[in-house]
Amino acid sequence: MSIQSRNIHNIQYIPLSDIKRPIPPVLDYDKIDAMVSTLKGTPKESKTCSLEEAQNLNGELPPIDVLCLRENNKNNYFAFGGCHRFQAYDKLQKEEDGKQVKVRCKVLPITRSQLGLYLGSSSTMTI
Repeated sequence: MSIQSRNIHNIQYIPLSDIKRPIPPVLDYDKIDAMVSTLKGTPKESKTCSLEEAQNLNGELPPIDVLCLRENNKNNYFAFGGCHRFQAYDKLQKEEDGKQVKVRCKVLPITRSQLGLYLGSSSTMTI
């Protein structure tokens, strides 16, 4: 949970395919495997989560902070953190033959100029 979203309690489930992740992650695959196991209902410890903590998640992962830019009556979702959780959802989706997986998210509304702060002035990303 981040400083920005610790007081946000509105959790939404957003399809994995709807969330843009403009920054490539650096990953620990053992941690991802432990998260997938937790999502499947078999909690497993990792370097950053004890078995007890994993069991207390009740088959879910902590929500990921997702920024939502609403333009032209469409929500555009962006995430800059939660890399291992995203990879766990992605791996689960692949293991379930492409069945649409929804990501547990805390959605924070933003403006285009705020998004620019995250992406930087040299970004050419289009929505």
